[in-house]
Parts: sequence; C-alpha cells; structure tokens
Amino acid sequence: MSTPAEYYRSLPPVSKAYGVACLMTTAAFYLQFYDAWNIALDYGSVFKRLQVWRLITNFFFLGPFSFPFAIRLIIIAKYGVSLERGPFDNRTADYVWMFIFGALSLLVIAAVPFFWYPFMGISLVFMLVYVWSREFPNARINIYGVVSLKGFYLPWALLALDLIFGDPIKPDIVGMIAGHLYYFLTVLHPLAGGKFRFKTPLWVHKIVAYWGEGTQINAPVQSNPSAGIVFKGRSHRLGGTQTTTRRTAEQTEGNDSASCPQPQNQGDGIAFRGKSYRLDG
Repeated sequence: MSTPAEYYRSLPPVSKAYGVACLMTTAAFYLQFYDAWNIALDYGSVFKRLQVWRLITNFFFLGPFSFPFAIRLIIIAKYGVSLERGPFDNRTADYVWMFIFGALSLLVIAAVPFFWYPFMGISLVFMLVYVWSREFPNARINIYGVVSLKGFYLPWALLALDLIFGDPIKPDIVGMIAGHLYYFLTVLHPLAGGKFRFKTPLWVHKIVAYWGEGTQINAPVQSNPSAGIVFKGRSHRLGGTQTTTRRTAEQTEGNDSASCPQPQNQGDGIAFRGKSYRLDG
C-alpha cells in the first residue's frame, strides 16, 4: 500500500491544487485566521467597496470541518481525479477551462437573488459530480455500502442525501445547472451537428504552460520547462571556447592534409578519372 506522501504525489495537478486549496482554507478558518464572511460572495461589497477577491475566494470554502466537508473533499479526490485521468487525460488546459467556465457560470447564476449562495465552492464540486455522471453513466457506484446504482444517477442520489441530512440543496441544484450547461456546449451540441465553438482560450493555455504542470495535446503554446522562470538569451556550454578552438585546429589540420596529395587505394571508394598505362607497356 502506498504511503500518504506517495498518494499525494500521484494525484493529477488540477484536482490536487483545488483540493489542497479548499483544505487549507477550511483549516485557516478553523484556526480563526479570518472570518468566513470576509471571503463570501457579496455583490454589494464587490461593486461598492471593490472587494473583488470575493469573486474568487468564495469557491475555496467548502464549509467548516464536518461530515459534509469530508464528503465534498472525497468527491474532489475521487470523481475530480477520475475526470482528470479519464476524459481529460493529457488535457490539463481543457480541465482548467472547465473549472473557470464553471466558476463564471456560477457567478452569473448567483446574480439572481433566488440562486445566490455565499460560498459557491459547494456548487463547483457538485458540477464535477454532474460532469462525471455524464462521462461515466454506466459505472457502478456504491453509496455507504447500502445502495448500488449507475453513475448517471449519482448527482440525484447525493441531492437526496443532502435533503435527508438537512443540508441546503440549492447549491447542489445550481451546480447541476452549471454542469449541464458545460456538458451541453462541449459534448451534446457538437454531437447533434452543431459547430464546436467552445474551445479553450489561448490565455488558459498560456497559464497552464507557465504553470509547468500537466500536459495538453496539440497545445498552441509550449510548456515552460522552467515552471515560471523565463530566460531569454544565447546559451553557452562550459568549456565551449576550448572546444571551439580544438575544432578549429582540427579543421585547419584537415584542410592542410586535403591540400597535399596522398597515395590512395583503389578499394577505398574514391573514384579515379583518367587514362591508365601499364608499367611494361
């Protein structure tokens, strides 16, 4: 069995980064480093007080340490990783774009007062569940060792469990809406004969290339091997001056040798042109 460190290193980059960010955000809240309402989504504070960080930070708080928080973190570790290793394998930029599109969609939906929720990270996690259920509709899953059903029904099963446990179901429904919108634009609409216009933007490819993690097939930009460190200039090998001098000397010696006629063999592969005379002729 692998150690926790080996398991952590084996996780794909996007799911690992998002899961760790959510875990650290909740841990900081548990240690009372900040007030959760300072990172909540509040459009009044965003536009009137220019607290624009709320548009991003609300996606990283999945609630305090509790059983629902553990379930959401497991969802990222199981279904988010399954997506990144399955349909999004070698498509890191596309997977990042799915997260970004989901976040933007949720921000737009949350502008409607009825769908507003202070922390949309719960909806983003549920969006992952919905996309996974559409990508793996026939996968067999087991819920708490009691119910076994197909993957297509997983979002509805989790929605029913939240209803039974008394947790809010509005974030779940909003996440399903965002997930269906993404799946429709990327899969259902092209399959129905529509043009695929929902491509990953170039700036997302540049961000992933600058990040230096993951891979992207047919990426329009090359990944940065320096992982964020840009170096422009001419490269020189250590001892390159001596090597160049040595090569120049060898070339000069070769040219001198070529200028002096030397006896050659008939069998050395060099053609000889001219008349031939026999010595006793």
